[in-house]
Amino acid sequence: MACAPTLRSTLLAAAALVLTGTSTPPALAQAAGDASGTQVDALEEIVVTARRRSETLQETPLAITAITPAQLESKATLNIGDLMGSAPNVLITQQNSGAAAANVSIRGLSFADVEKSFDPTVAIVVDGIFIGTSTGAFLDFFDIDSIEVLRGPQGTLFGRNTIGGVINIRRSRPTGENGGKLEVSYGKFNTWATRAILNANLIPDKLAAKFFYFHNESDGYYRNGITGKRVGGNNNENFGASFLLTPTENFEALLTLEKQVQDFDPVNSNISKTGEVFCSFAPARECNRNTRDDLYTVFNSPAHSNYKSPAATLEMNLDTDGIDFTSVTGYRTSDEAQTQDFDASSADLYYTNRIQDYWQFSQELRGAGKLTDSFDYVVGGFYYESKFNLFQATRLFGAVNPGADQYNTGRAKSYALFGDFNWKFADQWRLSGGGRWTKDQKQQINRIGTAQYPNSKYSGSKFTPKIVLDYRPDDNNMLYTSWSRGYRSGGFSSRGQTLLSSTTPFGPETVDSYEAGFKSALLNNRLQVNLAAYLSNYSDLQQNTTIPTTVGTGNETIVTNVGKAKIKGLELDVTARVTHDFKVTASLGLQKSNFDGFITTAPNAAGKLVKFDYSDVNMIYSPDVTGSLTAEYTVPLDAGDLVFSGSYRYVAPYDQQISLGPTQVDASGNVKVLSNDPRVRSDAQNLFDASATMKFDLGGNKAKVTLYGRNLFDDRGPNAAFTVAGLWSFSSGREPRTFGIQLGYEF
Repeated sequence: MACAPTLRSTLLAAAALVLTGTSTPPALAQAAGDASGTQVDALEEIVVTARRRSETLQETPLAITAITPAQLESKATLNIGDLMGSAPNVLITQQNSGAAAANVSIRGLSFADVEKSFDPTVAIVVDGIFIGTSTGAFLDFFDIDSIEVLRGPQGTLFGRNTIGGVINIRRSRPTGENGGKLEVSYGKFNTWATRAILNANLIPDKLAAKFFYFHNESDGYYRNGITGKRVGGNNNENFGASFLLTPTENFEALLTLEKQVQDFDPVNSNISKTGEVFCSFAPARECNRNTRDDLYTVFNSPAHSNYKSPAATLEMNLDTDGIDFTSVTGYRTSDEAQTQDFDASSADLYYTNRIQDYWQFSQELRGAGKLTDSFDYVVGGFYYESKFNLFQATRLFGAVNPGADQYNTGRAKSYALFGDFNWKFADQWRLSGGGRWTKDQKQQINRIGTAQYPNSKYSGSKFTPKIVLDYRPDDNNMLYTSWSRGYRSGGFSSRGQTLLSSTTPFGPETVDSYEAGFKSALLNNRLQVNLAAYLSNYSDLQQNTTIPTTVGTGNETIVTNVGKAKIKGLELDVTARVTHDFKVTASLGLQKSNFDGFITTAPNAAGKLVKFDYSDVNMIYSPDVTGSLTAEYTVPLDAGDLVFSGSYRYVAPYDQQISLGPTQVDASGNVKVLSNDPRVRSDAQNLFDASATMKFDLGGNKAKVTLYGRNLFDDRGPNAAFTVAGLWSFSSGREPRTFGIQLGYEF
């Protein structure tokens, strides 16, 4: 905890030094070269597609962090979770109640739920395809061409469910040359990973192919408190092929066929305490445990999850005289079967069996071109459809309870038209903007036991505009300001247990986001400084609350529109080429968030419906400070290059659930919630990762050996936590210290 002010003050002081220009770091002051007189290279130019156009990072009037494959390789990055802290005000954690499920928060907005009926607040887009649920979004990071973290609403070009931002991922394309790369690694907790890519030139200059296979497995980093064995293991595979057809110079088609398969053992850590119902039935030593080291000892009954998800993506590009057309078609299905011991104790109190299937299809068609040399545009249309079926059987207190069985079916459709433009109306000034009109339709059928609830329908539409003004006083500096509106569709609470909660839709939420920033390239582009300040006003905020019921499983988690929220913050990205062989990147995110009028209703202990005022509780996944500092140093040797990389990330404490903590009750019985339950609050995280990589030639091909360590400070604490309506509480622990070796070969 004591290091938080230190990190904040250090990074703020460094930022002030750079931004005010009162002084220049001695190492960077050598404009012509490094200490030895060697010419220092400029930073590489990064091209992004955040606005559906190819433009450099420094020319894009948007708060965006671009992460290159080289950055991922130097950190021995395995999955999307390793991005947490690398970009300001970005959190990514894994949700263990769903297969490959990701909880993503950008600028303090997240919706941490694995149910298929809920839309994400942050869109994960892979090769132009929006992944419609959090399940399947915790992705492997081996075959990556680029990652762009777009902060703030991106509704104009990326869609309605981008109210918090977008993580835009592009995988590598077939190269058209015969070759490939292999990688194998072994690490702590008996963690194995094997990855392979093979490129083939099937028809010269016409048809290229890429075949890929990724596999990783682990015994898990939990121990069963009764047997002493490792638990929480997993086995993941992703395999497929991409085909790039280029029959003419102005047309190409890229088809990717793939399948993701995951088998894992779901575990929960028991954080129930005296006073919660389940602690009266569980062994005493399994309750009142701490939320740090105790999280890694679990008492669950055996459980298993199997997830299979085939997918297909087809991207076609046609360049004509004046207009470039792009079509992106996506298809994805999934089948899941998961058992889970949610009470997290050795007593058989609450055990579920969830079987569900999911299907999504999307089609986007857009055109881009120029009306004049100073005016360019992107226009298009988008269609999205998804369906899911869920069956959940629940065993309560050791007995099968058919009255709690849930059958849930849902369907969603979305249509959109969008347009975006850039107009350089003066020599140094540019006006950008656009808008998107979206129409959403949803329906749900829910059955609890023998209670069949009627088919419920929701329909809504929204126009979400954006306007940006930027000014470039010279080629190295840009200032910009913007206003944008984001939107997330309304819908239904699929875990609703009563007629009212199952059939009453919640409405859409919107955000008005104001942003101002500047981007600067200094010292002949050896130092890049990007700064953004923002204010986000949320209306009709959608929030999950868990309340007790007298039907079904005895509790229900429902979504309601609870009021307003305000988030304001500051974000800094700095990249510096200190010497030819030494590169430093840093980021800092500061933010303050609060609810305004978070009022909901729930039954009290006597069963009477009363008001609960959560206005003073913390927003979830919204830390006040995030920061990172990464250094990479290359030592040229006769045999090759030895690359050292070290990365420190800091994440301030944050809450992980809107939950019932200390309260005050007025004369009318209405409840004022003073804070969330302290057990759902993460501690401050100090994460240090390091690696050493030897790169060398091997028979004319490239090879490497990497020794890596992650979370070397062994900073332990909750990854996610949940309290269930006074019945019980559970959590999971973030990955403790781990280390290993990686071998790579490229030919």
